[in-house]
Amino acid sequence: MGRIRLLGLRTWTVTSLAVLLTTAGVTAGASPAGAGAEASATIDGSTRHQPIDGFGISEHFGRAQIMRGSQGLPAQRQREILDLLFSRSIGVGLSILRLGIDSGIQPTNPGGPNATPKYVWDRDDKGQVWLAQQAKAYGVNRFYADAWTAPGYMKTNGTDANGGTLCGLSGATCASGDWRRAYANYLVQYARFYAQEGIRINDLGFTNEPDWTATYDSMRLTPAQAVEFTKVFGPVARAGGNKVVCCDSFGWNQQKNYTRAIEADATARGYVDTHAGHTYASKVDGPLPTGKRTWMSEWSPDGTTWNEAWDDGSGYDGFTVASAAHDALTKGNTSGYVYWYGASTGATRGLIQMDGADYHVSKRLWALANYSRFIRPGAIRIGAGTSDADLRLSAFRNADGSVTVVALNAAAGATPVSFSLQNIGFTTGTATPYVTDGSRSTARQQAVPVTGGSLKTTVPARSLVTYTVRR
Repeated sequence: MGRIRLLGLRTWTVTSLAVLLTTAGVTAGASPAGAGAEASATIDGSTRHQPIDGFGISEHFGRAQIMRGSQGLPAQRQREILDLLFSRSIGVGLSILRLGIDSGIQPTNPGGPNATPKYVWDRDDKGQVWLAQQAKAYGVNRFYADAWTAPGYMKTNGTDANGGTLCGLSGATCASGDWRRAYANYLVQYARFYAQEGIRINDLGFTNEPDWTATYDSMRLTPAQAVEFTKVFGPVARAGGNKVVCCDSFGWNQQKNYTRAIEADATARGYVDTHAGHTYASKVDGPLPTGKRTWMSEWSPDGTTWNEAWDDGSGYDGFTVASAAHDALTKGNTSGYVYWYGASTGATRGLIQMDGADYHVSKRLWALANYSRFIRPGAIRIGAGTSDADLRLSAFRNADGSVTVVALNAAAGATPVSFSLQNIGFTTGTATPYVTDGSRSTARQQAVPVTGGSLKTTVPARSLVTYTVRR
């Protein structure tokens, strides 16, 4: 939602083969004292699920400006934060940046929906242009721009905030006229301005949480109205070279209503490339009802204080974020996973807390790093199954032929696992584990050999382990 609440904030290689651990007395293939019964697991490359577009964050509502130093963050700290978010060697290795569109490029009414637009462009966009350019320098090439609202003069309530509906849609008649086409042109012009700055907006969305009224930028659209506007916006976006995303509902089950409506209309269905939903009002419990790509496009856990813990039972620790990413990928078959803030201030549920001239890092960041750094755009999720209900597995084949297996162990004790690696293109090689738990943060461990298509390992208690498996 980019739900800013009253505090000014808002309330993804495959973790390769289930973690072979080689730490403090636990060696691959060995069962440490207190370990449970051995679990069996199968990774099957012949079972193909969804393609992966990537993992991302947003820095909307001025957070990019803060990162750039508007509140005293020195250049060195700024670079460290950028490394933590975008570097594939020492950070999360994010591959998607979500940009927030507001009324900034045309803040005043040009004189009506048929008047010549009076666009303005400050080449900054509240720091988002700078951040997009920085992300691109790290290798990010997927930029998703999404509008929280149409400019207020295009809406029934006359203001950017507090909901209101786009004038001209069914049930939204305004004295000022029909603003549907003008709004479609407005969105595409935003993407054109970014192109001037060297940033190609791949994906363009016209609504954010259309089923929730916020006291800040927000706009209401029913599923039927979203279908109606898609048929106006779709041709304009296509002509501009942008893919259409809809509808970023504030809950996953709520998004299903928008997806069903779009899929039921042959014209609208043809224009929407990606269906996206948030998981505040309801969590991922299954796939959205479409054969198109889907994204979990925004979420951060609720909480009232800044939290750096891995597994403290708070519901907004690192383990919680790892579990949510796992569910989105395996239950929801999502191709993209876009967290809310990468870095913010105060009691943020972001990955990083910016604090004047300093910053602090939450284990939430490393939970996401175990997915994002190793599961790269163009990967395909493949089959992963286990006899142990506490062992949450996912597996991916990357475009370079490597396999990533991610294991999240919810058990209170270490779990020995015997993996059968089937149809992955090789039977011998190495698996390099990266562990996140209470004392380690995506920490590389000694590589373990894979022989005869099998791997024996032990996954530590309450840990997240990602394996990169290569021939």
